[in-house]
Amino acid sequence: MSRKGLHNRPGPAPGVLSVLLLLAAWWAVAAWAGDPRTMPSPWEVTERIAGLAASGELWLHAGATLLRVLASFAIAMALGTALGLWMGRARAADRWLNPVLVIGLNMPALVVIVLAYIWIGLNEVAAVTAVALNKIPVTAVMLREGSRALRPDLDDMARVFRMGAWSRLRHVVLPQLAPHVAAAARAGLSLIWKIVLVVEFLGRSNGVGFKIHLLFSSFDVAGVLAWALAFVAVMLAIDLLVLRPWEAGANRWRRDEA
Repeated sequence: MSRKGLHNRPGPAPGVLSVLLLLAAWWAVAAWAGDPRTMPSPWEVTERIAGLAASGELWLHAGATLLRVLASFAIAMALGTALGLWMGRARAADRWLNPVLVIGLNMPALVVIVLAYIWIGLNEVAAVTAVALNKIPVTAVMLREGSRALRPDLDDMARVFRMGAWSRLRHVVLPQLAPHVAAAARAGLSLIWKIVLVVEFLGRSNGVGFKIHLLFSSFDVAGVLAWALAFVAVMLAIDLLVLRPWEAGANRWRRDEA
């Protein structure tokens, strides 16, 4: 990338300013409501998060949720990428599987979770399976569209050089699909952790969703916000430190080509 492009890259100031404005609006609404039981202030929620972190409870339950998120994410990305690549490259597969994919996209997540618990049981396998099944169709659709956009001239080059299936996948297909995989990963992670909370709310004995379930029973709004925002911060850190750099690297070849 040129030095000019580096200087033109937007800094973090707009994002920080938007967060500060959101906090100011939250503080104003809390002051206007005047009831910390229904609308606690940002400072009160921050104090709850600090207390949870100091006691170790935050790390225990957030860690359990994060493990479920990562397991579901890995399964959904692997199977969804393979399915999307197959459907994008094979018209017959797309014709046969597209109705099933549409059904999967429109099936309510709550129904999938309840059926997984009924059929598999109230265990980790059911929890991870339910979350992965909700994400696989979304990943498959994004990767199918990415596969359809692959450059045919590179396929022709691979055939001319008689590249094997593995070499073609590794050196021709996957580099072109990398931006689509990265985009699916960023979108998928934000969707998966929300579904994991529902899974924990309904049938697990630990995790952020389980704690929110307990706090909901006692109408503890500050506690609900503390657990939710604490895990939002974890997901934001993963997005900023892992997924966003990965997506930028995956799209670098497009900027270099332009």
